[in-house]
Amino acid sequence: MSKVIVAGGGVIGLCTAYYLNKAGHEVVLIDKGDLTHGTSFGNAGYLCPSHFIPLASPGIIAMGLKWMLSSSSPFYIKPRINMDLIKWGMSFWRSSGRSTMERNIPPLHEILQLSRTLTSEIRNELGNHFRMEEKGCLMLYKSAVTEKHEIELAHEAASLNIETKILTAQEVQSMEPNVEVNVRGGILYPMDAHLHPGDLMKTMFEHLEKNGVKFQLNTTITGFETNGRLVKKVLTDHGDFEGDEVVLATGSWLPIIGKDLGINLLLQAGKGYSMTFNNMEKNLQYPSILVDDRVAMTPMGNDLRMGGTMEITGIESPMLIKRVQAIFKASKNYFPGLKVEFPSKENIWHGLRPLSPDGLPYIGRHSKYDNLVISGGHAMLGLSLAAASGKLVEEIVGNKKTSLDIKSFNVERYG
Repeated sequence: MSKVIVAGGGVIGLCTAYYLNKAGHEVVLIDKGDLTHGTSFGNAGYLCPSHFIPLASPGIIAMGLKWMLSSSSPFYIKPRINMDLIKWGMSFWRSSGRSTMERNIPPLHEILQLSRTLTSEIRNELGNHFRMEEKGCLMLYKSAVTEKHEIELAHEAASLNIETKILTAQEVQSMEPNVEVNVRGGILYPMDAHLHPGDLMKTMFEHLEKNGVKFQLNTTITGFETNGRLVKKVLTDHGDFEGDEVVLATGSWLPIIGKDLGINLLLQAGKGYSMTFNNMEKNLQYPSILVDDRVAMTPMGNDLRMGGTMEITGIESPMLIKRVQAIFKASKNYFPGLKVEFPSKENIWHGLRPLSPDGLPYIGRHSKYDNLVISGGHAMLGLSLAAASGKLVEEIVGNKKTSLDIKSFNVERYG
């Protein structure tokens, strides 16, 4: 078995370490933080096979033209002269055509289905210490235009054997007896599930540490030592680490890390925000996406998390409070009686989602090196795709036949 260096301690990195460790490899995981924050902690906690439409689609372009220059809209791109952003934007535009979207739906659907199954297996093996509930997710809408679009998506989901239930406003209200619901209707996707992402991270960390995975935390990667077609060492501010294989799973920092190896990846960081309200007296029963405003609402036991927005403003950009206010306003619009108050700034979380131009992840080896595997670009589906991504990386490292065809996830598909 090999010694594998995994760079990145988000949910993708932890799931990669999980499957590598399970297969008998020696694993060292390096992360610049302490695994107590980041996108893997503050996200909505969805496991959503229903999200088979890639981010790059005709719908997002149509809405994006209206939204992208408004700093309070669900989708915002800060105008700036940046060649990486311009290249990404042009590729995103080209990938958003209907023919490209339809070509990308089957591989995204397949990896989502695999990951949904594998996540349940992880729950069964480690114990449900992360509050995973398999009751589905609601897509709620207020306008006739959105209703038409969501029903069309429900029919498309049915063609992929994804169960759907089209609900009236009254039926939605009956599912949420504790909170007033103000909607035109909704779609329930029973296959979807949700969990507490922070608890999942904690559970996996404790399991991996107990089973021999070495964690090198609060450690910054400063470069690499290479020899021909091999990455020999990972260089850090806490010493050098040598392995037989190196896996890059550093999320939105992947392009920065990749450049140290002479690898250019088209990827942008999309900032999202969330707020968590503890000990709700009257909470939601079902996770729901407020489609018209692109806001996610997730009950986590007695707690409630609301989050959303896609903001492409750069990795170091400051928080835009008006975007958080838009999330909060939407939640009160859909659930008028929800007893929550807008939180203080220190109680607002934000994190970065790594966006490839076509909405599909990068998973596979890079032709420049024989012992380098890349896993990134999972966008808003990181939690949904983490288990399958980890399993696929383990199979690649072990030179096994992969559980599914990964050619659509080619890490060099943009040159």
